[in-house]
Amino acid sequence: MSSNLRSFNYIRQLKISTIFKIGAMLFSFLAIPLMIKYLGDEKFGVWATMLTLMSWVVFFDLGIGNGLKNKITKNLSKENYQNVKEYISTSYALIGFISVILFLSFMLISFFIPWQIVFNSDIVSENNLRLAILSLSFFIFLNFWLSLVNQIYHGLQNSSKVVLGQFIANFLALFLVFLLLKFTNSSLQLVVLSYGISTVLSNVILTVLIFTKNPQYIPNLSLFNKKKVNSLLSFGLKFFVIQLAVLVIFMTDKIIITQLLGPNQVTPFEVLFRLFSIITISHSLILVPLWPAYTDAYTKGDFEWIKQNMIKQIKLGFILFFIASILAIAGPKITYFWIGSEFKASQSLYYLFAIFIIFSVWSNIFAYFVNAINKLSVQFYSAIFAAVINIPLSIFFVKYFDYGLEGIILATIISLTLFAFLGPIQVFMIISRRMS
Repeated sequence: MSSNLRSFNYIRQLKISTIFKIGAMLFSFLAIPLMIKYLGDEKFGVWATMLTLMSWVVFFDLGIGNGLKNKITKNLSKENYQNVKEYISTSYALIGFISVILFLSFMLISFFIPWQIVFNSDIVSENNLRLAILSLSFFIFLNFWLSLVNQIYHGLQNSSKVVLGQFIANFLALFLVFLLLKFTNSSLQLVVLSYGISTVLSNVILTVLIFTKNPQYIPNLSLFNKKKVNSLLSFGLKFFVIQLAVLVIFMTDKIIITQLLGPNQVTPFEVLFRLFSIITISHSLILVPLWPAYTDAYTKGDFEWIKQNMIKQIKLGFILFFIASILAIAGPKITYFWIGSEFKASQSLYYLFAIFIIFSVWSNIFAYFVNAINKLSVQFYSAIFAAVINIPLSIFFVKYFDYGLEGIILATIISLTLFAFLGPIQVFMIISRRMS
């Protein structure tokens, strides 16, 4: 792809993605108060924690998904189409095998886990809680395999289709939750089924679309290639560790809240997380199409294009910092109209979430570039550092300083500081060295 064509495609993907993402975010925001009303605070807290707890699944692709995305873009840049098909076929076989093994293992282990103790709540019986989490795990493991189609779209530099999938999933989830609220009594199991149907169906639609349009890339088990396995795993191992570290940081936050403060405290944390995610989701709209574009530009040595876009991202970052600050100030009024007068959160929690978003946006500007070119060492060690200190810091702030929810988010902010400082230095050195 030439610089002009790459820029044109990036802008096109961004415009289409923005339209779908606005709809997806709207559906998601409308669904939250409906779900809280349907489930109640404590049961919603259990649901939010359950969903977070099961999100670890996506990280057990051993970095294969991100590796596949980079491999597709790199091989398409070199017009090596046979390699693309072999990588796709090998990835589907690998992820399918991993999904089955993980689901069967989790199903067996689940019968030995006291789920009411895990969620620190008896609002749902032990048997119903186990049934709900087993049902959720089935959908998530199935979706784990089906969602590989998203990495193919990214690799083909057609990221807007991934956002279309989110649009479809969020619309279906909102529609089904509305039906539950109107026609059924509060049921965690029915919420699980609604979530599962929404996410799986959206990925099935995307899968049909991509392989109808690109039949040359339909996975074929006979094209499974052991050499491609080694290549994907070696390429994706650091991705996997980084993803695992992110899992430790963000999954444990809600578990710590549940255990130390009670599941009802997950609700304000989750609501503010969703509120401020407007910024990170909007930012990801811009960054996601850049990942394969960076890979293409780096493969072809187009560092001027990379430099120009990196400068644009830094400027945009400062605009988002300002928006996060405004959102922290206006946040209580927004949640009042969004959730209702019964929702309570301290003003300091809004400010801390704004700081957390600022660190996240800043780090992601540079992380997406090093991810695209597979220069992961700095991010690798920074992520390990963050994962190691996050849990003890969270517990320390909550138990010994009595900071409550503020202590949880403060620990997360501190965990992110290392890469926020080192990431820009690494990117500057890479670009300067290549352009000199």
